[in-house]
Amino acid sequence: MVGLAGVKKIIFSILLAVAPGCCFVYAQDRNVGWVLEQPNADWQARDSQGEVVFKNKMWIFGGWFNSYDAPPRDVWSSSDGKNWKQVNAEAPWLHSDLAMSVSFKNRMWMMGGWYKGRLEGHSASNEVWSSKNGIKWKTATRAASWSPRVAAATVVFKGKLWLLGGTENYYFGDQKSLKNDVWFTSNGSDWKLATADAGWAPRAYHQAAVLNGKMYVFGGGNYVPEYFALNDVWSSEDGVHWTKVCDAAPWHERIWFSSAVYRNRIWVMAGWSNNPYKNWSDVWYSKDGKEWKKYNSDVVWKERHESSVFVFKDKLWIAGGMTPPLVNDVWSLQLPEDWQD
Repeated sequence: MVGLAGVKKIIFSILLAVAPGCCFVYAQDRNVGWVLEQPNADWQARDSQGEVVFKNKMWIFGGWFNSYDAPPRDVWSSSDGKNWKQVNAEAPWLHSDLAMSVSFKNRMWMMGGWYKGRLEGHSASNEVWSSKNGIKWKTATRAASWSPRVAAATVVFKGKLWLLGGTENYYFGDQKSLKNDVWFTSNGSDWKLATADAGWAPRAYHQAAVLNGKMYVFGGGNYVPEYFALNDVWSSEDGVHWTKVCDAAPWHERIWFSSAVYRNRIWVMAGWSNNPYKNWSDVWYSKDGKEWKKYNSDVVWKERHESSVFVFKDKLWIAGGMTPPLVNDVWSLQLPEDWQD
């Protein structure tokens, strides 16, 4: 009779055969579960919003309510995840659906994005805005060197702000709209092209992370008119030369998912796929982008896509998104500092 340890080894061997170049490691169920910090935050339920951690607060701004209205332009902040304050009811930027947001050089940044959903007059943006307080926003440039786009990935790496891929058109684009270029800036105004073709397939709705001196790009794909989704992982030490780390991670290929770096690991969670047609509530982590483990807990948030994820006050947070319906709940996960997987 094969014992439990033997069964685990057999499953592990099968998964390695199915996903060459990647690794799935069995993870024991954890006692630490997600905590519901706020079932209904003060901001209106939404998805595709901007999110940053800045000046010891979590910030949420803009996003998507529906495809037949202009996107919201409000700005909210919280120091505890429970109580949220509206800082600005109508920021000057317009393209807040699937815009790119990041904290960089003591400012919050809002870049690109989509405006007016499926309505006449819709557009993508290559504007770059920044703010020190969420109230006053300054235009860094009305036309960055990269083409107008939505759902790119952004990271801060080696003292510079990086933008990777994305799509030039949301509801009405095609595969020609997808990009795999890589840009960087030291001031938000002047952008330089690192590479016009990073080697990974052009994509949007993906994620990027920085860990142990490397940038990582993973997942994403395209929504309409031709859907496809990916679960490959790539890394680079300079933004120019990229190496495939993993052909197919054990997490299902997806778009509209979230990611963060917490406890010196890359985390992947939530998202949506069209095959099967579903939202996801699974949580995965990796130290190197190649070997992935699933985080199992008894308590977890409802499956969703285009939520906000933060690393704040030694916790991993997830807020809002589309389940459906749109939600405005806030959850946190705190692992011990000496947590070992």
